Amino acid sequence: MSDIDPRPRPQYGEYATPEEQQARIQRPEVTEALEAGQAPQPEKPAPVASAAAPAAPLGRGARIDRGVTFGLLIYGLITVITTIPQLLDFPTTAETLAERMGATDTSFTNLGAGFVLGAVAAAIYGIGWLATAALTWRRLKRGRISFWVPLAGFAVTTFLASIVIMFALLGDPGFIASLSGAFGV
Repeated sequence: MSDIDPRPRPQYGEYATPEEQQARIQRPEVTEALEAGQAPQPEKPAPVASAAAPAAPLGRGARIDRGVTFGLLIYGLITVITTIPQLLDFPTTAETLAERMGATDTSFTNLGAGFVLGAVAAAIYGIGWLATAALTWRRLKRGRISFWVPLAGFAVTTFLASIVIMFALLGDPGFIASLSGAFGV
């Protein structure tokens, strides 16, 4: 400030620009340098964390959660991979089920609905596993407990696929009648 300037000397930075105010708030050494009549030193850039930097070690609970979570996802993937071909050949699967239940002379005759609804149930299993894996991955990246996501995904997926399978089975009255006869109902 000069002696001719009619404004009083600022005491609290009221004439400072917003950038200067922010610099003084974040770096007290800027205020000290300006009060001493010196130019402040430029701010050093913050070090950037490299991708090769080691992550913080996981605690015992987090390691157990990850192990159980990956185990459940792998088990679910194996189950989905083995279930989809059975559902795509739904009439044969329905007849095999009936034989295991004791109805040996049963045949599934609603072939069109069986193939279509079997494919829908197979798609539900595949999409359900993919959605479960994506949600699990998101929770794992955020460091949250994740073991319950594959369990919930299994429950929801199986419930939806079971409804579709039930419609396929109930769509063949002859098949249901032969099953009822096998159980004496």
